[in-house]
Amino acid sequence: MRMDYGKTLLIGLLLLSSVGLASAAEYPNKPIQIIVPYSAGGSTDVLARAISQVAPKYFPQPLAVVNKAGGGGIPGRVEVVKAKNDGYTLLFGYGSGEDLVVPHQRPLPYDVFKDFETVCRMSVHSIVLAVPAASPHKTLSDLVKFAKTKDYITAAVSTKGGSVDITFLLFGRAAGIKVTTVPGAGGADAITSLVGGHVDFGGGHPSEVLPHIKAGRLRGLAVAFDDRDPSVPDIPIFKELGYNVVTAGSVKGVAAPKDTPKEIVAYLEGKFKAIAGDAEFQKIMKDLGQPVLYQDAKTYDVWFKAAYDQYGSLIKRLGIEAK
Repeated sequence: MRMDYGKTLLIGLLLLSSVGLASAAEYPNKPIQIIVPYSAGGSTDVLARAISQVAPKYFPQPLAVVNKAGGGGIPGRVEVVKAKNDGYTLLFGYGSGEDLVVPHQRPLPYDVFKDFETVCRMSVHSIVLAVPAASPHKTLSDLVKFAKTKDYITAAVSTKGGSVDITFLLFGRAAGIKVTTVPGAGGADAITSLVGGHVDFGGGHPSEVLPHIKAGRLRGLAVAFDDRDPSVPDIPIFKELGYNVVTAGSVKGVAAPKDTPKEIVAYLEGKFKAIAGDAEFQKIMKDLGQPVLYQDAKTYDVWFKAAYDQYGSLIKRLGIEAK
């Protein structure tokens, strides 16, 4: 009997397609892992746990936060890249420095655009410039005037070549002053140095500086963002003060391994959108000093690429060497 290979192939493809659709229709039927590629207690981890706290209202299965710290956030991302593309392993923090900044500085074991499926953006952590409460500089103008009487002024930053470092060097360029950045062992270390008055200025993300501003230990002078940050609405943006200093900050998005079924990505996108609009979640985020700035996958893809290109351009323009 003669076999019709064309028909056989078509039937096979239809069977595979139906299996995929059935699988997506049953999703999720077990807990979903949210991989946080950093240690517990950091801003990304805190945000992920806020989401998991509210998630039972919208997901039939738990969102389990799993910390995969170490290696500068790279190993956790690699784990997601290597995971099955079934929607049960997600990357949280897609759009942090390891995705927007580091690829311009050194090779990575993954492609930030090709190896992930974008799900959504949940938040953006802008960069706040602050001075110690005891500083004589009450405004950004005061700080610039002081800097112009010196050969250079110092700024505490979390890491060399990171988003905070880039932002403060950009401020120096825009203001026509010399800024020497002093890297710490991370955001907390940089803030400790700033609070102690060991540098002229410094700062970081609102969630890092806001507790110290509220406690009267720091004074926020400017925010490097397009619009005022909802988490620190009383601090003006650089553009309002006459300086074109705008950077993407650190972005908190969600991604899945490449080739995750579109039906699953759409399901996740919708659920995270519902969480972003939830009053309880928004209250938690306000208390944390983190704004809710949701974007769907398509919108975030465009924004992400523009932010990626901006950091690459700034790294070249400012002559920042690889870490």
